[in-house]
Amino acid sequence: MEKFMKMIEEKLMPVALKISGQRHMQAVRQGVVATLPLTIVGSFFCILLNIPIDGYSEFIAPYLNIIDVPFRFTVGILALYAAYGIGASLARYYKLDQLGCGMLATVAFLVSTVVPVKVTAGMPEVIADGRYLSIGALSASSLFGAIVASLVAVEIYRLCKEKNIVIKMPDGVPPEVANSFSALIPAAVVILLFWVIRYVFNFDISATLSNLLMPLKDTLSGNSLIGGLITVTLITFFWVLGIHGPAIMSPVIRPIWDMTIAENMEIFAAGTAASQLPNIFTEQFLQWFVWIGGAGATLALVCLFLRSKSQYIKSLGRLCLIPGIFNINEPVIFGAPIVMNPILAIPFIVAPIIMTIVSYLFTVSGLVPLMMAKLPFTLPAPLAAVMSTDWSIMAGVLVIINFIIALVIYYPFFKMFEKQQLEKEEASLEKA
Repeated sequence: MEKFMKMIEEKLMPVALKISGQRHMQAVRQGVVATLPLTIVGSFFCILLNIPIDGYSEFIAPYLNIIDVPFRFTVGILALYAAYGIGASLARYYKLDQLGCGMLATVAFLVSTVVPVKVTAGMPEVIADGRYLSIGALSASSLFGAIVASLVAVEIYRLCKEKNIVIKMPDGVPPEVANSFSALIPAAVVILLFWVIRYVFNFDISATLSNLLMPLKDTLSGNSLIGGLITVTLITFFWVLGIHGPAIMSPVIRPIWDMTIAENMEIFAAGTAASQLPNIFTEQFLQWFVWIGGAGATLALVCLFLRSKSQYIKSLGRLCLIPGIFNINEPVIFGAPIVMNPILAIPFIVAPIIMTIVSYLFTVSGLVPLMMAKLPFTLPAPLAAVMSTDWSIMAGVLVIINFIIALVIYYPFFKMFEKQQLEKEEASLEKA
């Protein structure tokens, strides 16, 4: 292990540091990390909405619209907050007006992503005619669009400033007023550019990615180990890019997942044993055996964070532990962050791949039955795995085995990340 860690440190660390130190990468990380308080609070409300207790759903049904609000306006529009944070972070690097650049990044993201819907008098539950914006397009599924829009918007602003393509106010004008007028021309260029891209050329980044994935549909179906590995790899890879992996994959894989678990449930209800069901790669197979703590099996990483010497990492681990137990890992994905992090990205992708192979072997060998129930995703993995396989204790054992595998894979990369963070903390103390 020591030789392996030394090899990674010597070969990977210099490249990782160079990549992570790049100004746009830093802006993305800082902007996304700024959303951490929102994702943590929103995650707890998500848990509150999905407590698996008999009668609980009926009890909270009258209050769903109220309880759901904090989650929708935190995690539900995460990309909107990230757009502002990324724009302001990059502006700080260039020593530009952070407030103006943050707002410019936000409007660029909105124009490029959200299409206003026309409301007519004949539509149900509408108070008056007009137009409305759907917040569904502002979630983490659009984070990649927010990143691109924010970086491009600030670069346009910087270019206009460097080329003096701005409106200058006389001396003596308050700075906030001067900055506002200075941003007029860059704002016009940014809005016009993204308006043309979205409305004239009708180009949508998220939709384009989904269309590119459609040819994979046949490969991802059935009980193919290759198909399962492709699904796992793509979901984790998109998360590393800052894109909500399941949201991007949903148009392709969701119908298959729903069909396979429904078929398993129907055949099980007819009297077939769980070990004889037809479909292995249901969503529940990945949820309980692979996504332990969320996509990327991040509960293992959170547990490592709890023993870190870095105060930031240790504090983050404490904050992310409870959401992680309930399979909500946006706080650690965006808080560490794992997004755009060349060190943590490797185990985030590799660990689930190994866990998928191990789980597949356990299943085809008959040691673990197939999934016969569709439970709330917020159930802790060992309990949910046992319940979903007709109370197979071996399924719970497999979860523990996979968790240990994830710990082992994450450990050397965690130590690299910890060392990097400790150096930053020591540098901050020296400056202070």
